[in-house]
Amino acid sequence: MPNPSAPNPGTPATPPRLTPPSKHQLALMIWLCVFPTLTLINLALGGWLRPMNPVLRTFVLATIAVPIVIYGLMPQLHKVRARLVTRDTAR
Repeated sequence: MPNPSAPNPGTPATPPRLTPPSKHQLALMIWLCVFPTLTLINLALGGWLRPMNPVLRTFVLATIAVPIVIYGLMPQLHKVRARLVTRDTAR
């Protein structure tokens, strides 16, 4: 009778589980996404944003920047981090 706890040579080994980023890593990742995004939006829309009330300008910037960062840039940065972390553990 086969032992269910014994490794099966026909199945690939499962990769090590990736731990979530530390709060410092996450802060750096967020900064790396937010700063360039806000800079580019300000450069692209600066003339249109300049006459606005500061609260409205901040609202417009956040409304544009947050989806770009959360849905576009952060997933890509998490993939890069995963590759770096797994590459370091494979050595």
